[in-house]
Amino acid sequence: MNDVDRKKSMKKTFREKLSKENIKRYAADMALLFLACSAGSFSTVAVMIPNGLTSGGITGISRMVQNYVSLDFSVIYYLLCLIIVIIVAISLGSNEVKKIIVLSVMYPVVLFIFERFHVELLEEKDMILAAIFCGAFSGVAVGIAFWRGYSYGGTDSLAKIIRKKFLPHVSQSKILLVIDGIIIIGSAFVFGRNIALYALVTQVIVSKTIDVVMYGFESKIVQLEIITENREELSKFILEDIRRGVTTTKVVGEYTHNTYAEMRLLCSPRECVYVRREIAKIDPNAFVTMIQVDNVWALGEGFQNIKKED
Repeated sequence: MNDVDRKKSMKKTFREKLSKENIKRYAADMALLFLACSAGSFSTVAVMIPNGLTSGGITGISRMVQNYVSLDFSVIYYLLCLIIVIIVAISLGSNEVKKIIVLSVMYPVVLFIFERFHVELLEEKDMILAAIFCGAFSGVAVGIAFWRGYSYGGTDSLAKIIRKKFLPHVSQSKILLVIDGIIIIGSAFVFGRNIALYALVTQVIVSKTIDVVMYGFESKIVQLEIITENREELSKFILEDIRRGVTTTKVVGEYTHNTYAEMRLLCSPRECVYVRREIAKIDPNAFVTMIQVDNVWALGEGFQNIKKED
């Protein structure tokens, strides 16, 4: 076998191996997403609705609509997801639609199945327990989806559109907080103030559970050190999409004597997941180190203000 044939054989083997790995990864994703959808559906059908509760996001909007129309929750949720998919496609393009289409279809279907069983978790009505367990199961559902790089295509997609089109100087998390806040305030007029307050409790637990599912009980701030040959494309993603500052220095590999860019940034664990996935697409050969940080003092947004006194 000559060198040309050997190279062709190696490339074919690599492609076959890559294809098998992609199939395994996709199968694992689908299994975990089904588990996530089941947890979310159980939270809604077996805990939230029987106890008359609500929450933020598309779930909260669906609960309010359900109060005025005689449709199953899953049908209302599916219609709202369809509207959001169309809005995302028009505003952000097909690439963004790909990130939300899987769960936009799978979750309403699983919801519909759970509705047929009429399952209830609590033996009797208990608002506090219901709010806690609703938040815990919902957090597991969202945490698994985020961990695998997928999105439910709810109010987070709307927040992304608003930031890109109207408020580029405002972080997406703040816009999302305002949207969910408006939904919960709206629920106070539909279901009463107490239900809205329970919804706040649920949202807090959802947020905390997501962090535990994705990152365990680790630090809230991480430092990423990335050695890459694709500095420009990666820095554009960090600055424009993640909206974090990043510094770059030149480093030399002593074995190859090649020059690389070493990028350093501080971000949240959740943002770290998005950066890691982007690095895998832009430069699979990059060398990445993640360091847990106890705290950061700075004037920059997202960190503890260095001027503040304890």
